[in-house]
Amino acid sequence: MSPSSNLLYGGNVGANGIRQHYLRYRGDAASQAGHDPVIIVPGITSPAVTWGFVAEHFGETFDTYVLDVRGRGLSSASDTLDYSLDVQAADLSAFAEALGLERYSVVGHSMGGRIAVRAASRHAGAMARLVMVDPPVSGPGRRPYPSKLPWYVDSMALARDGMDAEAMRAFCPSWTDEQLKLRAEWLHTCDERAVRESFDGFHTDDIHVDLSRVQLPVLLVTASRGDVVMDADVAEIETLLPAVRHARVPDAGHMIPWDNEAGFYAALGDFLGAPVPLATSSAPVAR
Repeated sequence: MSPSSNLLYGGNVGANGIRQHYLRYRGDAASQAGHDPVIIVPGITSPAVTWGFVAEHFGETFDTYVLDVRGRGLSSASDTLDYSLDVQAADLSAFAEALGLERYSVVGHSMGGRIAVRAASRHAGAMARLVMVDPPVSGPGRRPYPSKLPWYVDSMALARDGMDAEAMRAFCPSWTDEQLKLRAEWLHTCDERAVRESFDGFHTDDIHVDLSRVQLPVLLVTASRGDVVMDADVAEIETLLPAVRHARVPDAGHMIPWDNEAGFYAALGDFLGAPVPLATSSAPVAR
């Protein structure tokens, strides 16, 4: 960890019947700002540590928590654990409650966006704002999620055996060396069954029903180069959620902050209560 890092500590909390691991980031300015804390919920194969480079910048302004979704990173994982979207959404709400967060915002990327939408529709509680970052809009009777399951399964198998950044480059050719090193280090912590069930859930869970029930401010952030959320999908979401705000990030694929970190922060604007400081580097901070 860099001496100038905003990482306070990593911790574990018992919530919704499992151990939930998280990383907490907060700079001196954030500790005095009075803004709502932010919980970042990563995607299907992204342990919390891989979002550290984003949390570093969030931490300048917000008390920031990055969650290891069950079956990823250092949170609970087992062959018998329930990995459904319903229970992941309950995890998020239970996590915030266990930490005593009286009011908070959620930034969910990809699978994390779907988790946050379901939580907002069923367990909103103290959730004050929701940012959905390129959430898969697949579901029953809809086009499939564009990424294929073997991409995840094959890379996880290599990571379990031990792989370096160069081997990871075959799966993420546009990433920097630092981004590849971090993913190669942590991908093995993603439980294959958890990933398979979440991937299947992309096609069996209907988050559009959830969207129509959300009653808090929502920002949709999408990728200009991506094929996960297309213009027609944005139009449908705007119909279901008329007050939603939308921003497309230029020069970015699905892994938006990896491709255009400054553009990601610009898209957030002051939606979370204050702007996120613009980044000077897109390289993740390893620890």
